[in-house]
Amino acid sequence: MNAYISVWKLRFLSGLQYRAAALAGLATQLFFGLIFIMVYVAFYQHSTAEPQMTLSQLATYIWLQQIFLSFVMLWFRDNEIFQLITSGNIAYELCRPCGIYSFWYAKLLAQRLSSAILRCLPILLIAFLLPIPYNLSLPPSASSFIPFVLTLLIGLALNVAISMFIYISVFWTMSPVGSTLVIAVTGEFLSGMIIPIPLMSAWLQHFTYVLPFRWTADFPFRVYSGQIPPAEALQGMIIQLLWLAVLIIVGRWCIKRALRQVVVQGG
Repeated sequence: MNAYISVWKLRFLSGLQYRAAALAGLATQLFFGLIFIMVYVAFYQHSTAEPQMTLSQLATYIWLQQIFLSFVMLWFRDNEIFQLITSGNIAYELCRPCGIYSFWYAKLLAQRLSSAILRCLPILLIAFLLPIPYNLSLPPSASSFIPFVLTLLIGLALNVAISMFIYISVFWTMSPVGSTLVIAVTGEFLSGMIIPIPLMSAWLQHFTYVLPFRWTADFPFRVYSGQIPPAEALQGMIIQLLWLAVLIIVGRWCIKRALRQVVVQGG
């Protein structure tokens, strides 16, 4: 356990050093957040149908996506792990006296946390100061905020567990491009990052409910806005934890299968 905590600390502190990249990402996320909200404001002003989300809830949903983008994006990747697999240097990882799945999981978790910490506070402050309807609203009550924090953290752990399959697939494909595109694009759409799930058609909403992706982003964000009440949030947390356990168990099984077939050439 000490090895995993140590690598988590090292990666977390290392990630905090990339301030220039964080500033560039900050500007990009503010820009896209405003553009997305402007598009939805235009749709809401000219729509005759009654939407399932208010404009205020939608603006909050989008700002939470941008604030916690490092938590929820599946295309966030560690090129060092890809290089270890494709170059054959995975042999050095196998020499460590710890499980490779848990070791990589701790690294990826720390990277996402450090990236989010550098960006979230500035975006949070700016989003709160924007005029209505472009601003980030406060949660309706403390009873909504506490479940939001818990569901967001479980969603982060769930997202890392999903992203681990991208790295595991490279043992067979030897290229991260295909698996990153397929999993990232599919996961981003089904988690509500492109279109919020309440604005999707009914059949597509039911489809997203049976997959793990919506539990990483859509679920905690709607808990924050109060669209999902605290009692329902507690039930959702149980489902999140079940998905997390399933994905970790399957991920560990897959990486064991992959390591049995690893061939490291050279002397």
